[in-house]
Amino acid sequence: MKISTPGRICFFGEHQDYLGLPTIAAAISRRISVEGNHRADDRITIHLPDLHQEESFTLSNASTYVKDRDYFRSTLNVLRRRGFVFSRGVECEVHGNIPINSGTSSSSALIVSWANFLTRHADNPAVISSKELGEIANEAEVLEFGEPGGMMDHYSTAIGNVIYLESTPKIYVEALHPTLGTFVLGDSQQPKDTLGILARCRFGMEAIIKKVTEYDPSFSIFNTPFLQASDYSSLLSADELGLLKANLEDRDLLIEGKKLLQYTSSSKQETTDVDTAFGQLLYRHFANLRDHKRTSTEKINRMVEASMNAGALGGKINGSGGGGCMFMYAPNFAEEVAEAIRREGGIPYIITVDEGTKLEQ
Repeated sequence: MKISTPGRICFFGEHQDYLGLPTIAAAISRRISVEGNHRADDRITIHLPDLHQEESFTLSNASTYVKDRDYFRSTLNVLRRRGFVFSRGVECEVHGNIPINSGTSSSSALIVSWANFLTRHADNPAVISSKELGEIANEAEVLEFGEPGGMMDHYSTAIGNVIYLESTPKIYVEALHPTLGTFVLGDSQQPKDTLGILARCRFGMEAIIKKVTEYDPSFSIFNTPFLQASDYSSLLSADELGLLKANLEDRDLLIEGKKLLQYTSSSKQETTDVDTAFGQLLYRHFANLRDHKRTSTEKINRMVEASMNAGALGGKINGSGGGGCMFMYAPNFAEEVAEAIRREGGIPYIITVDEGTKLEQ
């Protein structure tokens, strides 16, 4: 049996989900697969030839974690708590072409594939919904180890295509089905600075919200108008005010972006207009990430600008930031954009929006 799951990029809402704001993300046509079958004993053996590694443990000792982020064991334990029973081991091989540690959710895609594989190999096998697979993956990757993180990566890779996700006041997922052209993913090959970025974008912004709310109890990150942010200029430093405005504008950009993605038309001229508008929204989001949230790097900035000069309609840094990947929307000049990224020292991948986790064979 072979199961595969896509990576993902975030269109809108980057660094906003932990503030309770929605996000829009898309699965991409680069995937991680798990292929294998039952063993006669109770041993779990996972071959990872792409990394020149192998993991092996027995069903009896799977409950004890032996390293940080012990995802193969944690997924099995989460499934056991959900009622799945395992008396036979499995042997499988993992392959993938999603850039690793680059903000494209390679770990979430791996866990979703592994969960999808295991549920079909249990003593009481079941084919469960992609939404539930996303929840299982989130529990195994985030909750099991007490790590910060939302549901976007797991729902996006499991469900596939484009999703709109709300986390407040409760989880709400909406599948979107836009007709989109080609993207180009660019790996900067710079390591991400997740903790440093979070210190500013999450904890810094939470402190700003607390300060503003104490001053003005009517303030809400969810619905206070963007223009009202200037009312707090005497309360905040210029840097804090810029960060607040960036988050309010990014919130509004997502609303505009969702309307565009919901729009469908058979008219080529209208589709071109929508493509242009969509690219412009992505670039405006990137400007806020670059200038105010400061998640980008000089190299990624050069990759984005070179891509724009080569014909891309827009794009942004992807993921936690401080390195990792960016992506550009380039429905007409994908090869030229890929070459522009390559000239700036990045590794380009031409991609499209893809389906979620699935049984390959």
